Amino acid sequence: PAPPAGRGRGPNTKGLLIGAIAVVAVVSLGIGAAMLTGGDDEGGDNKAGPSQRQSESSDPSPSASKDKDKPDEKAELPEADAKALKLEGGTTTASDIEGAKSAGGVYVAGLNKVGAQVTWTVNGVPKDGAYTVFVGYGVPGKAAETTLVINGTASERKLNMDNFAHAEEGAWDKGWTKTFAFVQLNKGTNTISVSCQQGDKCDANLDQMWLKAGHVKD
Repeated sequence: PAPPAGRGRGPNTKGLLIGAIAVVAVVSLGIGAAMLTGGDDEGGDNKAGPSQRQSESSDPSPSASKDKDKPDEKAELPEADAKALKLEGGTTTASDIEGAKSAGGVYVAGLNKVGAQVTWTVNGVPKDGAYTVFVGYGVPGKAAETTLVINGTASERKLNMDNFAHAEEGAWDKGWTKTFAFVQLNKGTNTISVSCQQGDKCDANLDQMWLKAGHVKD
């Protein structure tokens, strides 16, 4: 028999509702994804990740800055026999005492009076910075000290010209040795003087002078 009128199967409203909810969910997910990724294109060139920003703002390392200011230790630095320097105040050359390392054994004598001075005009200093000036000299078995003048300014400390060779008193030929002083020099040309000032003990002969980069002791 035919089903009663008005009792036929109607639309599946439950299935349609579930389908509609699913469509809404998919659309919502799509919109959310677009919102998350869409900002990458806008102004992306002006944005940097944490590591990039840190790299751009970091300063040069301390060691790199220090190396930049440090004189080149491999550079050829000037040296000179004292006899070739400017002699003033009664200083003169001599060669009767054996043992000087300068060419021909010629050294500078006559430093032992106030106003006596030897001046070295140093050319070719590679850059501003710290240097060590070495002075080869000889003493007669007793200590001396003189005044070191850099670019016209006297050093606060005397140049220590002690009897480092441990020579017996009066043994000039056994008293050849060296001393050093830490100085600051300018790039290019500088003047370095060893002089005898009031109160100094200047009984010494000068042999050679030379420079090394940095503050070193040998």
